[in-house]
Amino acid sequence: MCLAVPAEVIEVVDATRARVRLGGVVKEIALHLVEDVAVGDYLLVHVGFALGKIDAVEAQRTLEALQAAGESLEDAA
Repeated sequence: MCLAVPAEVIEVVDATRARVRLGGVVKEIALHLVEDVAVGDYLLVHVGFALGKIDAVEAQRTLEALQAAGESLEDAA
């Protein structure tokens, strides 16, 4: 099973990398598949790559659904 999870951008390192926060975890990810990323954006992240942007409301709903399902956000990233 593959799972992409929403994470908030806390720093844009350069055109190809950003740091994101997912729960208490901060991780550097690749931006090769997404353009125009800014601090505060939410990205769908899978195995260290941003797959696309997601709005804040949808990100929150997805995170709540994962928590309700008993997923550990730290293990999902």
